[in-house]
Amino acid sequence: MEFKTLFKASAITAALILAGCGGDIKIQPTVNDNSSITDNSVNNSNNTDGGGGNSGDDVTCASYEGSAGTVTGVVSGNDCIYNDSFASRSFSITSNITFEELPNDGVHFFEDALLIGEDGDTTEGFAIPENGPTMTVLPGATLAFQSGEAIIRIARGAKIQAVGTQAKPITFTSANAFDRFDNAGTGPLFADWGGIIINGNGVTDQCNDTERGAGTCNVPSEGITSFYGGNDNSDSSGNIKWTKVWYAGSGPRAGGEGDDLNSLTLNAVGSGSEFEFIHIHQGFDDGVEIFGGATTLKYIVVTDTQDDSFDFDAGWQGSAQFLFVKHGTVENRDGVNVSMGNGGFESDGRKNDGPSSNPTIANVTVITSDALSVRDEDPSIAFKFDDQFNASLYNVLMIKTDATQSQCVSFSSDGELGADNIVFNGSVMACAEEFNDDNGQFDGGPLNGTSLTEWFDNDGSNERVASTASVLADNGFATLTSSSDITITPNDLSGLDSSFFDSAAYVGAVSDQASDSAWYKWVETALAAADAD
Repeated sequence: MEFKTLFKASAITAALILAGCGGDIKIQPTVNDNSSITDNSVNNSNNTDGGGGNSGDDVTCASYEGSAGTVTGVVSGNDCIYNDSFASRSFSITSNITFEELPNDGVHFFEDALLIGEDGDTTEGFAIPENGPTMTVLPGATLAFQSGEAIIRIARGAKIQAVGTQAKPITFTSANAFDRFDNAGTGPLFADWGGIIINGNGVTDQCNDTERGAGTCNVPSEGITSFYGGNDNSDSSGNIKWTKVWYAGSGPRAGGEGDDLNSLTLNAVGSGSEFEFIHIHQGFDDGVEIFGGATTLKYIVVTDTQDDSFDFDAGWQGSAQFLFVKHGTVENRDGVNVSMGNGGFESDGRKNDGPSSNPTIANVTVITSDALSVRDEDPSIAFKFDDQFNASLYNVLMIKTDATQSQCVSFSSDGELGADNIVFNGSVMACAEEFNDDNGQFDGGPLNGTSLTEWFDNDGSNERVASTASVLADNGFATLTSSSDITITPNDLSGLDSSFFDSAAYVGAVSDQASDSAWYKWVETALAAADAD
């Protein structure tokens, strides 16, 4: 079964829906307010039945307290419909809201953006709430969005608690993944909706020390403007776990090139938030982009995202473990297979007044291609280092079987300025072309004249093997721990913070000896879905 059809209604349901096709869905949410009379009429012309027909099970739509009373989504079959009167980019929801799992594959359908928490600029008199609203998404719930302008935005002081389970993951996806909402019949594709933006109060180099100290750090986010930044790297914006984010991101927006929407954007999010067991697939821009703060990442899979799978920027001080990246192809709406993926990692350090990005990252696998991304015709590579980036990287596995137009590691001239503070340990490079510099050495910075191979090898801590080396198990994703081609000793991570890092003394993100683990199964399921797309 193709990935695009995993969510779709049955053929019988589709026939019923097509029989009732008409204009766009326009359903007024219910407002329970004794002081006024609200038109709650429903136009179901484009969705006669949701989720395969209402079986009689209770369908509970989300609601919140607004200025006019309780605002509630409208039941349509097994779905809940939220039009631009319920949620829109023109106003924020400032009270708690909960999305439950709907029966019989029902979907929470949104026409427009979902903005949680009040947003504002503190230099204009806005006060960031200490305890803003929380958006709760319960295990098994699916939220689907109709347009590239439709985002989820969590403001400073607000929180998202989207915590699924292994048996019931949460899904954020395109409305086109469902026949009953896919007016054009094109199916889902990257850039169908805007993705998730979370704004925190952490430290970012986009502000200076004076602004941070005075509480006047207000960095406009990429894509759709809202504000982030502060002086608290322990801040919490909530948690996302056991969650899928598919077909998101779009751009460039009004700001032009670079002003894009990612699948998951973490703006100055603090260490009080956790992001674990997430699968991001077919994003238009980056999979996960972090602008400062100190949040953590764990058990993350990114497949077939057009730009960078992970983009670390603006002074990020966090930690990450178990990150898996694979670049591949998808079929566009013209029926053409197009290549996806620029950098597995784009790593930016410091641009302004503040700390350079300096994360600690362990157990990574990046499987690149030799293609040029459909987004901008940049090559598929494993790591791009820029802007004085610093990092400690442990047990990384990079793979590139062919390299006629790409390489595994690329330094910009600014990236070379921090190269002495980028250290690999216990890592393996199995790449047909290893570096972007033709002369094989650093051309500037503190390592000027040092060979790139010497830098990576790190006195024998890492090794470079042939692109044809046996480094993966037969499943194509787990590290072959018995490989005779891998001769270095992986780092046991005993020197790292044991409150976050698990012991994982193997190269790469996944061990072939852990097939019963939740992480192994999460990667296996994600790759099977991506390969079928």
